[in-house]
Amino acid sequence: MSSSAPSRWLPHAPRAALVVVPAAAVAALSATGRPGPAGLVLAVLLLAATGLLLGWRTAGGQLEQDMWSRLLLSGGVLATGVLGTVSCALVPGWEALGGLPLAAATALAFPGVYGGLLKWNRYSTSVADPNDVLNGFSGVLVAVAIGNVLVDDLGGPLAALPDWRLQPLLLAAAAAVVCLGTAWVMTVIAALRSDPRIWLVSGALTAVSAGVGVGLATADGAPLAAAAVVAAGLALLAVAAVRQPPRSTPQPADPADSTVGAVSIIGIATLTLAVAAVTTASWPAIVGAGLAAVGSSLRLLVNVRDLSELATSRREALTDELTSLPNRRAVLRRIEHLCTTGTPFALGLVDLDKFKEVNDGLGHAAGDDLLRMIARRLEQTVPAGALVGRLGGDEFAVIAPLTGGTTAEVTGRLGAGLVGRFTDPFEVAGLELHADLSVGLTAHEPDGHLLGACATLLLRRADAALYDAKRAGASAVVWDSARHVDTSGRLALVEELRTGMARGELVLHYQPQVAVRTGRTVGVEALVRWQHPARGLLPPAEFLPAAELHGLMGQLTETVLAQSVAQAAAWHREGRDLRVSVNLSVSNLLDRALPGRVAGLLAAHGLPSSALVLEVTETVLMSDPESSLAVLDAIAALGIAVSIDDFGTGYASLSYLRQLPVSELKLDRSFTQDLLTDGRTDAIVSGTIDMAHRLGLRVVAEGVEHLTTLRRLEALGCDESQGYLHSRPVPATAIPPAAPAPLLQPA
Repeated sequence: MSSSAPSRWLPHAPRAALVVVPAAAVAALSATGRPGPAGLVLAVLLLAATGLLLGWRTAGGQLEQDMWSRLLLSGGVLATGVLGTVSCALVPGWEALGGLPLAAATALAFPGVYGGLLKWNRYSTSVADPNDVLNGFSGVLVAVAIGNVLVDDLGGPLAALPDWRLQPLLLAAAAAVVCLGTAWVMTVIAALRSDPRIWLVSGALTAVSAGVGVGLATADGAPLAAAAVVAAGLALLAVAAVRQPPRSTPQPADPADSTVGAVSIIGIATLTLAVAAVTTASWPAIVGAGLAAVGSSLRLLVNVRDLSELATSRREALTDELTSLPNRRAVLRRIEHLCTTGTPFALGLVDLDKFKEVNDGLGHAAGDDLLRMIARRLEQTVPAGALVGRLGGDEFAVIAPLTGGTTAEVTGRLGAGLVGRFTDPFEVAGLELHADLSVGLTAHEPDGHLLGACATLLLRRADAALYDAKRAGASAVVWDSARHVDTSGRLALVEELRTGMARGELVLHYQPQVAVRTGRTVGVEALVRWQHPARGLLPPAEFLPAAELHGLMGQLTETVLAQSVAQAAAWHREGRDLRVSVNLSVSNLLDRALPGRVAGLLAAHGLPSSALVLEVTETVLMSDPESSLAVLDAIAALGIAVSIDDFGTGYASLSYLRQLPVSELKLDRSFTQDLLTDGRTDAIVSGTIDMAHRLGLRVVAEGVEHLTTLRRLEALGCDESQGYLHSRPVPATAIPPAAPAPLLQPA
């Protein structure tokens, strides 16, 4: 038989058995008016088999089905135990067993049934949470205590029973009542969810309770009626087991729920003890109430611990671990709350300029120390009632009330205060560091236009102002609808760029560098492009500004460097002796480990160091001259040429030119464009070339587009030329294998 055969018939066998077995049990009990031991044992065995079939029917299901299989299996055990042991207690000749079998069966079945009910919409699939079942046991004990008080006060047939017979009956009744009450509470809840299974379970437990009730009411008769009612309840469990469960979303347990139950049980137990103290209540009432109070007290202590841990975890979920400030989630909640209540406020996004350089130069521990000190200073700077939070990385948020002036005055004063407070340096790792801030500000006034998307829109506006501040070099900028555009597209582009770099979407084009006197290609400059999957080939102007703003330049440059070295090595294997120039960013120059990684790249590809040129701009050099000089010295020690790009447009002192290990100067295109039309430009270019040659430096002119410009550069002694006159940036495969014919003929 194939493995799929059982799946076709097994579901039908339990369904039939779940109906036939209870009927057979009732038939066995009905064979005589008062069944003998053999018939009673047969009935108990048949009902136990029903419980096993209930578990078999739903075993191996998913989360909710697994929970229900255990619930229904335990329910079958409870029904079996009540039916069998109550009958045993009432059949003549079985009195020697007393109520012990009933007590044992009840204790065995109660945790499963009660725990299964509690797990109705919980995440766990275990039979029961021991703490919750502890509350249930306490409820059973207090019910037993109340039952003893009522029996002592009201008398009746039960009062004549000895304790060894009465207490097991009261215990069974109390367990049935607690389970029944829980089930019917769940029934009311399930009515809102259109789940009929809980109605069936509640009906089954009601039948069980009724069967026990018959036994309690008669004390010495009607075992057949009790058996029939309990068997009917088991049949209801069978129907519940075969029904398909509806979809539902499990919910985690809340300690507050069981806390209410524990406090209620403690109160009832205390009241029962008080009543027992002033009446002639028996010792089981006092013991039961006392144990119930102790059990629920233990549950209450556990709840106090759980609630404390829950409060701590919720607080931690809203707190930044590094700075102890509110985190991004807490900031968003505050914004939404203020928007909902119509409270006017100002929002400022604070970003540290060049923070990555601190991490790269001094290590992440120093960067973390700086972030903590900045957090403390921000808290000391903002006005009363303001909130300071950390959004992540080196970005903070400030939410301040709009009081003490107009919106423009308050936002302007907030921005100026934040920037002015950070003129004083921080002492980090034995050094004094100045932390420059860029601040983007916006404000919310309760005009009703932002409701529903308040936090998202305000953060977007503040981010647009922050981007403007960084791009313009301003310290603080207030959002202005007339000049600031939606930044959602830029933020999406940044995330796409992160993904694109991981997928290898960055490609390189190369622009030839030509010897002015011979016209031969002697080198190329590597220029990055982004092969965007949807927008096609993007030039660097489309994504480099965003990459620089969001700290991606270091990673991007490393990618370009790796591709450039690999391509140069391929050319050298073909016998083409071409230099490759690569631009470095600020973060690269502050990375003391960069020279080692570059040396590793050269060794891995077998490329001589003379085939690589690393370009830096004057602005990059001046960002941190001392750190830059140390990195450049290490690079030059490897035999790699260092070039100053866009020379003449920055503000570097000539003394730095003397100190730096530079091998090449690249004249900015602004000089070559005006070379033939402006005498002052001609004089500057001539003097620069002469000075560079005296220092032993090579001069490369950028942006050469006309032959007449090239002829003038030759006359001035310029070494190499780069520009559209020779070639636009092209893929590596488009670089000609042989040198082109010279553009200039020797005089």
